[in-house]
Amino acid sequence: MKDFGLKKLYYSISEVSRLTSLEQYILRYWETEFEQLKPGKNRAGNRIYTNKDIKLILLIKKLLREEKYTIEGAKKILTEKYDGSKASAMKKIPTKIEPSNNNEIPSLKKDLEEIKNFLVDLHTRL
Repeated sequence: MKDFGLKKLYYSISEVSRLTSLEQYILRYWETEFEQLKPGKNRAGNRIYTNKDIKLILLIKKLLREEKYTIEGAKKILTEKYDGSKASAMKKIPTKIEPSNNNEIPSLKKDLEEIKNFLVDLHTRL
């Protein structure tokens, strides 16, 4: 797994794009969808991301791309995580897309374990 060596206080959108392997337009779109993702802006009006923002982006990426949650499902997970409103998050319609091939599950579990270990390591550095 990559060691990003997150040592700066603030990162530009281009740096975050490289670190997370996400296009800049995706990062901007996620800001409109996820209320928890609100990077600051510098005097020039450019987005500045903190280590906390990057950690959140990686979590959103994991939920959407690895665990196959819909945007609405990922919003509920984040609301539960950051707001503690577990009961309200569980009331709605199913939001997780199940894998079509059961042979993919062991591979997905291994990938998720690697991501989990990365996030834990990242958290200890923050």
